[in-house]
Amino acid sequence: MDDVKPDTGASTDRTPQTPRDPMVVIEGVNKHFGDLHVLRDINLTVGKGEVVVVLGPSGSGKSTLCRAINRLETIESGAISIDGKELPEEGKPLAELRADVGMVFQSFNLFAHKTIRENVTLGPVKVRKKSKADADKQADVLLKRVGVEAQAEKYPAQLSGGQQQRVAIARSLAMGPKVMLFDEPTSALDPEMVNEVLDVMVELAREGMTMIVVTHEMGFARKAADRVVFMADGQIVEVGTPQDFFTNPRSERAKDFLGKILTH
Repeated sequence: MDDVKPDTGASTDRTPQTPRDPMVVIEGVNKHFGDLHVLRDINLTVGKGEVVVVLGPSGSGKSTLCRAINRLETIESGAISIDGKELPEEGKPLAELRADVGMVFQSFNLFAHKTIRENVTLGPVKVRKKSKADADKQADVLLKRVGVEAQAEKYPAQLSGGQQQRVAIARSLAMGPKVMLFDEPTSALDPEMVNEVLDVMVELAREGMTMIVVTHEMGFARKAADRVVFMADGQIVEVGTPQDFFTNPRSERAKDFLGKILTH
């Protein structure tokens, strides 16, 4: 593996004159699954309003890193902070900080026995203590924003996979998160449904949402990312703008990865 030291500072691609304040800071993070060292001394800073896309081969640690950011996976050493607050290990403080971190998974994780509107209003009412009326109004706005307002009274099983994933995004947005994590959000979808979800994500990026996106969608990385983080074997191998990464990858590992991905 090439000894490339990635620049892991906050990107300033979109507004070069204005450095971004840090939103997510990951310092010296390590994680094992048994003998497998899945995260190796990870250091990364994501600025407010920045979109970072994490790429890499299967088993590189991408999803584990994503899940560690809101403590769905514990870490053995290092620190992760969100908007200046270090992630607590457990208890109410962790629940409160998690509410600031939206997460969208491969599987949509919607409550099957609740309507689409109820799925979106549950968190704001229970966690944010919003009134039912205010939560309903907000849900209608968000469902319209992601293009599924006509499905509000239906149940998840009555929607397509693409519609369910857009509802999952609306549900995360309803909590007013400071940062959104996406862990392979399109990998469980039929090909024709992928773009309807990516379009919503591109719009979120344009609106300035801080986003960390683990994905295999190279088109999204090119279009929406401020920076691409390439991981392999539990390490960050290189970090760069989409333009630099896709046209001039510096490490042999990244060149090999892109050679396999972009020729298919």
